[in-house]
Amino acid sequence: MERYFATCPRGLEQVLAAELAALGAREPKTVEGGASFGGDLALCYKTNLESRVASRVLRQVGEARYHSEHDIFNAARALPWTQLFDVSRTIRVNVSAIKSPVRSLDFVTLRVKDAVCDVFRAAQGRRPDVDTGSPDVRIHVFLTRDVATFYLDSSGEALFKRGWRSRTGEAPLRENLAAGILRLAGWREPVPLFDPMCGSGTFLVEAAMMALDVAPGLDRYFGFERLAGYDASLWRALREKARARRRRMARFPIYGSDKSGAAVGLARENLAAAGLAGAVELKQMDVLDGGSPAPVGILVANPPYGERIGDDAELAAFYPKLGDVLKQRYAGWTAYILTADMRLPKLIGLKASRRTPLYNGALECRLFEFRLVAGSMRRKKPVTGAE
Repeated sequence: MERYFATCPRGLEQVLAAELAALGAREPKTVEGGASFGGDLALCYKTNLESRVASRVLRQVGEARYHSEHDIFNAARALPWTQLFDVSRTIRVNVSAIKSPVRSLDFVTLRVKDAVCDVFRAAQGRRPDVDTGSPDVRIHVFLTRDVATFYLDSSGEALFKRGWRSRTGEAPLRENLAAGILRLAGWREPVPLFDPMCGSGTFLVEAAMMALDVAPGLDRYFGFERLAGYDASLWRALREKARARRRRMARFPIYGSDKSGAAVGLARENLAAAGLAGAVELKQMDVLDGGSPAPVGILVANPPYGERIGDDAELAAFYPKLGDVLKQRYAGWTAYILTADMRLPKLIGLKASRRTPLYNGALECRLFEFRLVAGSMRRKKPVTGAE
């Protein structure tokens, strides 16, 4: 059994662990930023193919205690790199750390690269070239206070890059974060879903992929295809099985709108690029002008906020209006609003029933859950016998 570590947006670790367990991972254990687990080669391929929440799947190839940068170099030089990938592959080394005593991660990165190249040069008289932009093989090193763990990246490009996005709008939401939010919201088809500020349509695409049971990695390449021991027939069988189970195209109760015609056009482009054009209903509409598309459902939104788009004063005026619209026109719905603007719950005039810290890349956000009832969000007094 191999050991793996799947990374994910911070705040989605438990969602990721549940997903890994459902895929057949052994003993998934969460830490900040991901989850470790055990499994075989088939599980590695399957996790890359099927995970909606993971950012990368890293295969552990070594671990050693260290006191200095020289110890890390020696540990890297002791690993059988020539058995893990071919010398013709280009490489990149990434080093990250928590509470490590090393003075420079850049220096450690250089030393690990030197160690890998030394191993190849000693065994084959050649060394792999470095490509920091688009490498064939990505080597990851994670340092704690006294342990260095070495990984090979089985994913290649980050898993949130599904391959469907034709163009991006301003400040696009990462695909795996959108999928994780849908999981946190407990959304499943046929419950109606509405994104009234859909932008480039990330929530809509991810929801439609879930409804149609489309494996998110079905139409892209992976890092494991460039590593030693790649089993092309196993990978082909897993992909064909996933392709065969995809549901037939249908119109689902998934709705999207945006006040920007350009944004709606971009969302429509992205849905078409993903082969999902017939699954979602889209229209141009300002969230303040429209109403709910169904009596009950789940609303998801990633509205503009100061660091992303918009003027602070303009947003301060927008949020109370949004709160009024939600109270008046979405009774019976539950709203999930992701924002980096911590003023939102106060300005929107709604009481959040749950607040989940999440990160969109490096940007700290909150996912606010609002259970919407008609009129005020305040609990009504119980009816008395006299009344």
